[in-house]
Amino acid sequence: MPFIVVALVAVLTADVLLLAQFQESPAVVRAEPEKTLMAQQRPQQQPQQQPQQQPQQQPPSARTVQPVAPLDKLHKPNLFVLSRKPFTRQQLEKVAKVRGVRALELADAASVTLDGKRVQTLAVDPSTFRAFTPKVTAASDALWQNVAAGDVAVSFVLGNDGGLSLHRQVAGPAGPLRIGAYATTGFGAVDAVVSKDVGRTLGLPHDNALIVSAPKTNSAKLRDRILAKLPKGTQAVMVNPVLPPPQKVKQNWPAGSFMTGEQLTAALKAAVSKLGRPYVWGAEGPDTFDCSGLVQWAFAQAGVRMPRVTHQQWVTGPQVSLSQAQPGDLLFWRNDPTNPAYISHVAIYWGDGKMLHAPRTGDVVKIVPVSRRNLAGVVRVSPAAASRVR
Repeated sequence: MPFIVVALVAVLTADVLLLAQFQESPAVVRAEPEKTLMAQQRPQQQPQQQPQQQPQQQPPSARTVQPVAPLDKLHKPNLFVLSRKPFTRQQLEKVAKVRGVRALELADAASVTLDGKRVQTLAVDPSTFRAFTPKVTAASDALWQNVAAGDVAVSFVLGNDGGLSLHRQVAGPAGPLRIGAYATTGFGAVDAVVSKDVGRTLGLPHDNALIVSAPKTNSAKLRDRILAKLPKGTQAVMVNPVLPPPQKVKQNWPAGSFMTGEQLTAALKAAVSKLGRPYVWGAEGPDTFDCSGLVQWAFAQAGVRMPRVTHQQWVTGPQVSLSQAQPGDLLFWRNDPTNPAYISHVAIYWGDGKMLHAPRTGDVVKIVPVSRRNLAGVVRVSPAAASRVR
């Protein structure tokens, strides 16, 4: 049985998916096939003539499903609120009355096992949830129709790097699930989305997650106001935070802010000692790694506390140009077509135009030439800054 997610990571630059109550409908809506990286609409299967026999239960892919409503207005999510118990109507009414709140969406949140991996998952109503996702993801009718038909949509990183290819059947808690789409939420802790219907079969708790859109309100103050109206133990993280503009004072990074020569040597020696070790999505070492897991482990050997995922590691120090990169700096990429602003890969600069990284499922930790395609930037790690990222 899945367990309720009790802590989610705050994201400094993110978009998120949101949801509502699922309702059955006898109609079927089929989008035109889309041949994209994100999703391809399930093809209609022609019935075959067979001898008369007892009627059988239809498989999930052949069931009548709720039609997915066309995309209307997009909502920018600003808070993700998580409760140990389902949100009540009274609680929702209180939140809705908080000044600045423009839209709310309920979701079911839990961690489930997919293809042997623990994956934080949301169960949603595709018709309403799509409006809270990044624009590219929200606009794909095929993606959301596949979710409504019983498929699971996984993040681009889990799908591409984790080896969960489109249309593949993977093992789930209640039987096989079809990977129907790539749909990165932009919210680092969420890597899979299913319909409310499928969520019930997986045993997800009901209505324990709430997404709040308040695009013109200070998110930090909004968070405090909302938590004051909800039971103790409720958690809330800011997503796409609306905050006052920072004072225009140039950040001072004195020499002591960065890793010492001894620390850099220790981190690089630790990383290179893992050459040839296999990539495994979500792995943190010491024998298998994903890209950010390798960074976290290697820097830990130098006494530097690094956050776990790529978009957090992106803010662990100042950015420098590639021409100024030094061994031990971190290189980042934006490879995700479902959310082009999302930081999706990290490597350690080795020097002389080369980098050390854990690429993807089926590959191993290796040193290769630096790729400039979709390169987001270079970060020089500050141990003090890294320790503060959550």
